[in-house]
Formats: sequence, structure tokens, C-alpha cells
Amino acid sequence: MAYEAQLTDFARDFHERMFPGYVSDFLRTDPEFIERFDNFAFDEVVNTIDLPDRTRFICWLATCLGCQGVDEFRGLVPAAVRMGVEPEAVKEIVYQGTAYLGVARTFPFLKAVNEAFEAAGIEVSDEPRATTTPDEASRYEGGEQAQCASIGAHMAGFKDRGAADYPWIAQWLVKNCFGDWYTRAGLTIPEREMVTFCLIAAQGGCESQLRGHTAANVQCGNDRDFLIKVVSNNVPFIGYPRSLNAMAAVEEVSGKKE
Repeated sequence: MAYEAQLTDFARDFHERMFPGYVSDFLRTDPEFIERFDNFAFDEVVNTIDLPDRTRFICWLATCLGCQGVDEFRGLVPAAVRMGVEPEAVKEIVYQGTAYLGVARTFPFLKAVNEAFEAAGIEVSDEPRATTTPDEASRYEGGEQAQCASIGAHMAGFKDRGAADYPWIAQWLVKNCFGDWYTRAGLTIPEREMVTFCLIAAQGGCESQLRGHTAANVQCGNDRDFLIKVVSNNVPFIGYPRSLNAMAAVEEVSGKKE
């Protein structure tokens, strides 16, 4: 007799909220796997980690993008919209990811978003979301404002503090990373720092930057307790090694509680 997955009522209900009427074929081919994963991710984690649905799904999308889980990302897109993430915010997560992952890794996800939206009949506003203009002065001004809001007032003038033999990197960070992307509508500055934290943590191998953006999160209001929730929420999608690295960054920046 074929094994039947023993899903909790909460896991079943949460899955139904995400994917109304959808029955995964994995329940037939891999019922024991689905039993343990769904009960953990969609019951134990959700019930332990108190986050608004919108925040939870923004984190999951950013984490899947960071670790390059495009199939899971594609599946989560319509679920995220059902759970309160605006379609425009979904796109902003991918746009911003280009600054932290590079377009070679974000382009497939932009395609996945567009395909998922089209398949689900999800419409996206065509109103421009840029708040800076393409000219250099606007990008510098907006970028510095966003950089100071995210990281702190000491970032003023950062574009002029680059290395003597590659000054353009500091300049690009201000006008491109922050001026082109952080200034856009669709996500708040604290939400963008949360997304960046998830992207870097899921990507792995960028511990210095992870610590820097942990500090930036704390500076703009995403405190230690919130970041612990974010990391814990993402465990099913990122795994334990990178989750523990992210927790270490949080502890290093905010101090370890005994």
C-alpha cells in the first residue's frame, strides 16, 4: 500500500491559502519528503516565527533569488501576491537583486516573474516607479539620501571616498546600487535592507557585506529580534549552514545574548 503523507491541519490549510486547489504530484512520488517539509516549513516555522504574511513572503522570495532557487521562486510568486505582496514589490525584489547578484543571476528570475504573472492573470501597474532621473546628478543625490537612510549619516560624501586607483566603485555604489535601485517606489528603505540581508545571506560567501548590511538593518529599524525572525523564517529555503552564518553576523553586530 502506498504511503500517505501525514500532514498537519495547519500545514494543509497554509498550503491551501498559498495554492488554492493545487495538489502537488510530490504527494504521490515523494510523500514522506512532503510530509516532513510541509509540516516543518508551513506549520512549525510559521507558528514559531511571528511575521506578517507579506513580510514572510518578501523574505522567502528574496532568499530563493539569493540562493538561485528559480523553480521554487516561480512557484512562490502567485502565492506571495495572494498573501499580500504587491506585484510591483515582487518585481522590485528582482530589480534590486541585480546590484547584489548581477544580472546574469537575476535575469532568469525576471523571466520567471513575468511568466508567473501571465499564467496567473496578475496585472502590474505600468506607472513608473523610479524617483531619480537618469542624469548623474539626480542619481548621486538620490543615492546618497538612500545610503544615509539605510546605513547612516556618515555615508554622506561616500562617492568621494573611493580608492585612488578605482574610485568608480564607490561612485557606482552611490549612483547605481542606491541611486538607481534603493530610491524606487514599491518597497520602503527598511524593506529594501531586509531584502538585501536575505539576498546576501542566501548567496553565501559574502560575510563582510552581510555584517555591513546587518548593521544597516539595525540602523534603519530592523532590530536584532526582527533579524532573528527573518533568518529563522528562511531556514526551510536556505538551509542551516547559511542560516547559521547569518545568525553569527547578527550576533557579531548586535551582541550575543547569554
